[in-house]
Parts: sequence; structure tokens; C-alpha cells
Amino acid sequence: MDMTEARWRTATRSSNNGGACVEVADNLPGQVLVRDSKDRDGGTLAFAPAAWSSFVKDVRRRDH
Repeated sequence: MDMTEARWRTATRSSNNGGACVEVADNLPGQVLVRDSKDRDGGTLAFAPAAWSSFVKDVRRRDH
């Protein structure tokens, strides 16, 4: 998987929990990448955009 063009951002909901942050790169065609900001070389998860969108919607639903 070529991640050289990935533009990483800290997930919105991760910012206030003592450094336990998730970073997301959703600018690559056909995939959304997710990694631990404290261990950027520890591995990256790849999701299909539809699967990632479904996950995010489910998390938001559980917050309310």
C-alpha cells in the first residue's frame, strides 16, 4: 500500500484524551487509512470509504 500521498489529520473526537489520538487519511482514492498517533510506525488500518463512513455514523449515533 502506497501511503506517500496520505494527508494525515487527527480525528476530531480524539483531541482531548491525553494523547490517545487516532489519525485519519481520507484523501486517497478508494481507501481511508487509520493509525495511532503515538505509534505511527506500528501499523495502519485500511478501510473502504463506505465501511469507514458506516463506522463513523455508528460511533456518532452511540454518542447521542
